[in-house]
Amino acid sequence: MNLSVRTQPHPLGAFSDDVAEWSSGICDCCNDTRECCFAFCCCPCFACITSKALGQCLCLPLLDICGACTCPITMSMRVSVRHRYGIRGSLCTDCVCSVFCQSCVWCQISREMKSRELPAVLGDIISR
Repeated sequence: MNLSVRTQPHPLGAFSDDVAEWSSGICDCCNDTRECCFAFCCCPCFACITSKALGQCLCLPLLDICGACTCPITMSMRVSVRHRYGIRGSLCTDCVCSVFCQSCVWCQISREMKSRELPAVLGDIISR
């Protein structure tokens, strides 16, 4: 029995060969004033809620505290969203954004999820 993989899986939401862009820029936080205020007043809480909405562990973003001058969880979540929705970008850009404006990254992730209105987790697709 030959069980070799013939095709690679595509990111969720990447239904064509076109590469998408972020629906909003990293500094477009004021597009949703309520979320912007929440993210800048209590970024850890906002990050945890957004992480949970992405289908990840609620407390995962709290591990960024151990990252010293980097924010490894914020960066990896941004990379994950980019891959999930087929968004153009680079690891370098993800790293720079995550280090210099963590709150902006979490706001951008939240806005992207809302604008795409695609299932946040695979379980949502299966249950439909």
